[in-house]
Amino acid sequence: MPLVVAGLRKRFGRIQALDGLDLEIPSGHVFGFLGANGAGKTTTMRIALGVLHADAGSITWHGTDHRRLPRATWGYLPEERGLYPKMTVLEQLVFFARLQGMPADLAAREVRSWLARLRVPEFADRRADSLSKGNQQKIQFLAAVMHDPQILLMDEPFTGLDPVNVVLLRQALLELRDRGKTIILSTHQMETVEAMCESVAIVDHGRTVISGTLRDVKRSTGRQTVTLGVENGEHLDWLSEIPGARVLRPGVDQVELDLTPGTDPRTILAAAVARGLRVRHFEVTDPTLEQVFVELLGHPAADDETLALAPLPEPVA
Repeated sequence: MPLVVAGLRKRFGRIQALDGLDLEIPSGHVFGFLGANGAGKTTTMRIALGVLHADAGSITWHGTDHRRLPRATWGYLPEERGLYPKMTVLEQLVFFARLQGMPADLAAREVRSWLARLRVPEFADRRADSLSKGNQQKIQFLAAVMHDPQILLMDEPFTGLDPVNVVLLRQALLELRDRGKTIILSTHQMETVEAMCESVAIVDHGRTVISGTLRDVKRSTGRQTVTLGVENGEHLDWLSEIPGARVLRPGVDQVELDLTPGTDPRTILAAAVARGLRVRHFEVTDPTLEQVFVELLGHPAADDETLALAPLPEPVA
């Protein structure tokens, strides 16, 4: 049974944060939860955790209302930093684990094991305020997973990480997925979503715009991308004159084109052959998730700097 969000609504004064949001998130999946700032992603997570109460709608896990689930069902990595700066890494991770019901000795062993996996065993006795932002993010990740939750809510988990640590965190998340955990990944990094997620949802203004498998969502617009490579140093900008074709990446010898729905990719190949060019590469692919996002919402994922809901909004009269 999936995690089901049905008709979720939440208003803050004049702001309709969630407007009948519907989602079905398969168990044991990495699920991409996508939308611009202010789309309602963080509000949805906070309702699931019980930090906020919905005005209407429901969230269920295996048919059980989220408000009746044990607290330890959930692991949450917030976008904001939430560490105690003066405590050592070991002290505070053991403290967080004990809040979830883990015995102190087991928690300490798990902390040291996870720190070793993330290649920072020496952090155990260091204070949080002595760590870089990227390393603090790794500690926050551990705080979210230490108690072995069934559902992980990850809000921009790769913020501040260098490429090596991004790979380490990706590997850790995929290992958790392989152990049957359900991972909800909210991020503006579309390449990461394409690399990790089996299914995704794009939300806007508190509503689901599209949801489904990654493949189906990428094919939803009907667009295709064509990569054409030729020999002899030919300029290929002239291909944009073909109806339904738009040059995405111009260049000498090779070009990437976006085709509108209904445009046959073979017309590109035929046009190159008709000009006497020797084709060395011809590939038709689905559009990127970023292209689909722009097609559906009209702007890139990280461009909308509208309302990002306050951590603890004032109650509505």
